Amino acid sequence: MKIGGFEVGPWAVKEEGNKRHLIFDCRDCVYSSSIADDPACRYHVFSLLQEVEVDDIVLAEVYERVYSEEQKKLLEEISRVAQKLEIESVWSYKFLGDAKIEGEKDFGERHNTIVKITHDTLLFDPIYSYLELLRAISKERERFSSEDKEHYSDVYLRTLLYIKKNLDSTMLVQKAKQILLKLKTVPDTKEMYKPFFEAQVKPSFIGSRLLFEEEEKLELLDEYQVKDTTVQIFKHPNKPQKLYIVNPPEYSLPPDKYFILSKTREIVASYRPGKTSLSELAKSRKYFERVYQSTIKDIAKENNISLGNDEIIELSQIVARYTVGYGILELLLSDRNLTDIFIDSPIGQKPLYVIHSDFGQCETNILYTEGEASSLVSKMRAMSGRPFDEAHPVLDFDLPDMETRVAVIGPPLAPSGIAFAFRLHKVTPWTLPQFVDVKFLTPLSAGLLSFFVDAQATMLVTGSRGSGKTSLMQALILEIIQSTRIIVQEDTLELPVPYMKNIGFNIQRLKTRSPIAAGGTSSEVAPEEALRTALRLGDSALIIGEVRSKEARVLYEAMRIGAAGNIVMGTIHGESAYSVWDRVVNDLDVPNTSFKATDVVVVARPIRFSGSLQRNRRIVQITEVKKHWIEDPEREGGLLDLMSYDAKKDELELLEDNLKESEMFSKISKMSGLNLEEIWRSIRMNGSAKEFLVEMKNKNSIPSLLEAENAVLANNKLMLLKEDQLEEHGSVDYEEVLGEWKNWVKNHLIKGIIAKTKS
Repeated sequence: MKIGGFEVGPWAVKEEGNKRHLIFDCRDCVYSSSIADDPACRYHVFSLLQEVEVDDIVLAEVYERVYSEEQKKLLEEISRVAQKLEIESVWSYKFLGDAKIEGEKDFGERHNTIVKITHDTLLFDPIYSYLELLRAISKERERFSSEDKEHYSDVYLRTLLYIKKNLDSTMLVQKAKQILLKLKTVPDTKEMYKPFFEAQVKPSFIGSRLLFEEEEKLELLDEYQVKDTTVQIFKHPNKPQKLYIVNPPEYSLPPDKYFILSKTREIVASYRPGKTSLSELAKSRKYFERVYQSTIKDIAKENNISLGNDEIIELSQIVARYTVGYGILELLLSDRNLTDIFIDSPIGQKPLYVIHSDFGQCETNILYTEGEASSLVSKMRAMSGRPFDEAHPVLDFDLPDMETRVAVIGPPLAPSGIAFAFRLHKVTPWTLPQFVDVKFLTPLSAGLLSFFVDAQATMLVTGSRGSGKTSLMQALILEIIQSTRIIVQEDTLELPVPYMKNIGFNIQRLKTRSPIAAGGTSSEVAPEEALRTALRLGDSALIIGEVRSKEARVLYEAMRIGAAGNIVMGTIHGESAYSVWDRVVNDLDVPNTSFKATDVVVVARPIRFSGSLQRNRRIVQITEVKKHWIEDPEREGGLLDLMSYDAKKDELELLEDNLKESEMFSKISKMSGLNLEEIWRSIRMNGSAKEFLVEMKNKNSIPSLLEAENAVLANNKLMLLKEDQLEEHGSVDYEEVLGEWKNWVKNHLIKGIIAKTKS
């Protein structure tokens, strides 16, 4: 089509995320696709903005230049002024002067000047037009004050000032004036558009846009590398949440590499994997990257583009990311500092946001698109074999290659469109020493919980979402003696079972039906049936990922009769020991007599000190469930706090007076033959050991000392040294055991880690 006599390529207005995008197909355009550099390109955009209402502008060829909503407004204002002046015909007879007073001898020159400013150049080069307007005004004012007054026209000057008033109201002219006032000479206007219309450039096959703030306003808090991308965390002066900024290499490549990427993606589309399992896909990733490398080499050779081997590998990884991978989301899913990723509907309206383990909720600079969301849903639907449509608007799925669980919702449940919630699992489990290091709990409370695990107590860990209850469960599992068989039952795969197997635990996972699985479509086993099966798998420690519904009755039946054999632990949503009782008895319909099989409830909670925006995870309560009450444990003294959190001191304190009322310690004393003094020596030894590992980690700068692999070795050694004393002396000197263990940590464990690191 033609606009103003110029041939313009196809264009369309695409609506997405409640935003309208004006998209130009510039592949066959004879002009350069740059608003900053090309006057003809500016003219095309200005002209269409007089016809359509849009939010941003995209010039698409091999790569896309995306102009933001703010940049679009700069253009739109000029376009509206030009349209207004054209409608008013400011170059017409009545705006040029008063023929009765002046005659018409100067009307031709005035007409040409106004037409040039408002029609011929305004939509090509508005800054140049404005400068020409200023010259015309200056010239007319000079005529008024000079001997050339006979050529002056009050009507004509008012017309020029009216045009100036309209242009002065636009942000583009205001911004240009700020620059011009700082310069001694007027520059070539060709260079003046670059500061205002620097586009975001991205490959045409990538949907997501990246948004960038003015960095001088931001405070850099952290910077680190994830794959081939630098991640920066900023503090914004006017926003409560931090900013999580990424700039992947595919958004800043030269045009020849964009050309290669686009051609490679076109070619390899024919042999993209179809319906394949995620495990197969993860294994085949390297294969596809090798295929892409060969294709890239061929395309570069055919088009005389010089590429080094490292460049070929980089481009192949980018193509893999957007074909067999998860696109730009893959970078976030690979950042193990993140715990959650959220993409809310309507997609494309707001940037996605993340939960960072150190900085809490952060707003990213990634604007996801509906097209990418639909493509991701199609991939997940094919891989899972589960439906996702209006009849089944929920898809809950595990991405084992990314150690992530994703929940997708769509219409009619989510009326504004598809939305995603990703929960990233820690690849290595948390350990009690790591929790001591970050003040999630105290050394003494770590020793107490470790003792309860060793004493085969039944424990429930409770807290709100994001309070750390699942992470604490991971750490408690690591305190189980490695000779014990463990059965883990989960509806979402959050516990790092494969890693635990690799470091020596005898552990079996059971995967049960998700609570939000599409009704009647899942072939997975119901939680209560899986639990009955688990109880038939022999004497084992039993871990329930989360107690949610009907399985609670089966669990408590097992706990009451001792059929589970060993320690039983689970997590459950709640905010206190009493709320756990209320949930289990009143919501999940477990009898009071069965609930009493619970020995200990551990409560985790996010704390905001002094009303701060920062959320700090803490254990706030360790409570014993006593056995001699009938209806209400709180009213009848059935819930005994052993440790309670003091926010002023930021410490979980031992309530020594309450220990006198404890039934559990008396029971453990009878069953183990240890008196109360010996029990507490054992607990304090456990706590001191955790604290010592933290001290050694900080002193020697060895974070890996607290990781599961080494923390479990240290725990095993402590138990073996204690066992040696029991066999040799029939009793334990806890101080001697701790001293001997500390020497082993210094002379063997730490030296081994350092040697391994060097090698």
